[in-house]
Amino acid sequence: MGGSGNARQTRRTRRRPSAAEAVVEAVDGGLAELVPDPDRGRAWTLLIDGAPQSHVDLDDPAHLSFEYQRRLGHVIDLVAPPGKPVHAVHLGGGAFTLARYTAATRPRSTQQIVERDASLVQLVRRELPLDPNARIRVRSADARAGLAKVPDGWADLVIADVFSGARTPAHLTSTEFLDEVRRALKPSGVYAANLADGPPLAHLRGQIATAAARFAELALIADAAVLRGKRFGNAVLVASDAPLPLAELTRRAASDPHPGRVEHGKPLTDFTGGATPVTDAAAVASPAPPPSVFR
Repeated sequence: MGGSGNARQTRRTRRRPSAAEAVVEAVDGGLAELVPDPDRGRAWTLLIDGAPQSHVDLDDPAHLSFEYQRRLGHVIDLVAPPGKPVHAVHLGGGAFTLARYTAATRPRSTQQIVERDASLVQLVRRELPLDPNARIRVRSADARAGLAKVPDGWADLVIADVFSGARTPAHLTSTEFLDEVRRALKPSGVYAANLADGPPLAHLRGQIATAAARFAELALIADAAVLRGKRFGNAVLVASDAPLPLAELTRRAASDPHPGRVEHGKPLTDFTGGATPVTDAAAVASPAPPPSVFR
């Protein structure tokens, strides 16, 4: 499923009688809750087994509440001139937040969402319907299998935001996976991944080394405390074979409500500390977040 990873009961479904009530339903990945945002009329937070995954405002899809989604929003803003339609692939659906954002900020964009959890897709489609005019196709499939169906050189942007039990699956962390990403991207296309890690940051360092083995340009957007290994958190990895808009990414990340740093070039290489690229044969899932993350 998509989500920040910021991480069983009998199936029960409750239709929402009023906008003030949560919707709770068992999905393939656990117990899904759609919780109304008390501060925004038609806004909802999606949680899976208590871990926040997505926030959506149906009245204002350009509003991004979660820190990591704001950072991915900056990448979407800068992948092409303002307002220009793009081809985007979203690996991991969550509540379709970033696809809605792209449709709102870049009308006439053509997008594909690949989300393995078919019952989650049904829940989100029913309770948080997509704009019928948006060119968004949702495919219920494994992220890597769905990516394999994207035509060569089709995408301006591939976003990976895939968590299963609050961990990124191993098969989405390897050079072979990134070969598939590069195949689907246009030569100037951009790959962005939501990664989650904590001290000693071995997963994050390995993911940077893996991307460096496949892309010419890299940047990492993260909270300084996460980069220093002080706490578990999210980092957004951005990669391309074309030059990245580093100055503007840096400015936007620094001006966020929760400011982020952008690392690139030699400091980012040094940050990997000699980590080696991950292959399918050696890949493991990202570490599970400590329970305190969601308290």
